[in-house]
Amino acid sequence: MKYLGIVEALEADIQSGRAVRGERVPSQRAVADALKVDLTTVTRAFNEARRRGLIEAHAGRGTYISASTSGGETAESIPPILDLSMNIPPQPSATDFRKIFPQGVSAALAGPRGLMTLHYQESNGIERDRRAAASWLSGRFEAVTADRIIVTGGAQCALFAICELLLSPGDVVAAGAMTYPGLKAVAVQKGLVLEPLAMDELGIIPDAFEKVCREKKPKALYVVPTIDNPTTATLPEERRRALVALARQYDVLIFEDDPYAPLRPERLVSMAELAEDITWHIATLSKCVTPALRIAYVIAPSAAKARRLSAVLRATILMAPPLMSALASRWIVEGSLDEVTIAIAEENAARQKIAASILAGSRYAADVHGHHLWLYLPEHWRAADFADHADRAGVSLVPASTFAVTAHPVEAVRISIGVAPDRGALEDGLTQLASLIAEPSLGTKAVV
Repeated sequence: MKYLGIVEALEADIQSGRAVRGERVPSQRAVADALKVDLTTVTRAFNEARRRGLIEAHAGRGTYISASTSGGETAESIPPILDLSMNIPPQPSATDFRKIFPQGVSAALAGPRGLMTLHYQESNGIERDRRAAASWLSGRFEAVTADRIIVTGGAQCALFAICELLLSPGDVVAAGAMTYPGLKAVAVQKGLVLEPLAMDELGIIPDAFEKVCREKKPKALYVVPTIDNPTTATLPEERRRALVALARQYDVLIFEDDPYAPLRPERLVSMAELAEDITWHIATLSKCVTPALRIAYVIAPSAAKARRLSAVLRATILMAPPLMSALASRWIVEGSLDEVTIAIAEENAARQKIAASILAGSRYAADVHGHHLWLYLPEHWRAADFADHADRAGVSLVPASTFAVTAHPVEAVRISIGVAPDRGALEDGLTQLASLIAEPSLGTKAVV
């Protein structure tokens, strides 16, 4: 067998000293190209080498020649090679956060009011930070004012605070059949009822929303209009207008969670622009810069409602982290934030190209500017089984059940391509998945 020949050659190189213990192993694609064999053969060789204890995987850092001579690992004890489950933006080579973070923090503290960033602040954010947010959001909203903006400690706490302010236990919230898990967590805490809406490749179907409005009388519609999590769909303007019209007709609030919009070069009208009086818009920096900032901005329908939300935040998180708020504002004013976002979108495009090459034979949805994709599995795989086998093979991902509002979700998994430390590590992880998809004997037949 070819793959055993690769393993035996590696073992001989280690024994002779040609392969140094602790040395990083080239990516699977690089090995395949050098040996002129297919990627599946190399994947099987890597798995066998790991089981023999010849190489070892380090989460987020890659695969290395084993530093010890101890025996091999069992399949159950093999640590994940790569985490493709966390949906975070990549760190492009053009942006070194190890430099710009301390530089930005030092500059913020050195300013005339620098020490104020270490004090307690207003629960809605100080005016300087709200003005900076209004400036950043002006590319998406022509007339947004600082008095309608609330600075929060991330999108999740913003979503919880909005639901705490506006909804009561038992209220119905309409959302896509596949939706952000954070909404599901809020629904459990608040005792809300999530009503699934049918979706297609363009996102939520307006007719499905109208049916739910007539039959279930929802209080709110939750929507991720751009590069939806997890399906990657972007609602076209026609659907956005249709959903807004139905929300008005049936007296439904709109919670517009739009973390990925800055990554796309073209501007689509937001639902908050179409219906500012009934829409609460959430814009986080976690997906277009880094989750380390823990900053999100909420645009409330009015200044009065912004003050009401601020009161809820005061009772929960008290305030957004002042130093991170100041850093975000500084990056906005300097233009650094937009530069980072553009670099992230470009890195996403490069990584999506890698994914398209490796997963060419599979059915999946993706947006070239986004850092996740939605992989539909062949008939012989259940999503939960595939995720379990992928974990054993060294790759972590998220099955559809995590996002499902319906009882019987589609057999699919979300793959996040941003968390990989580099493109080579991403290639290794995706190659593992492509190899796994091609192994029908490992899957479990779905029950019809």
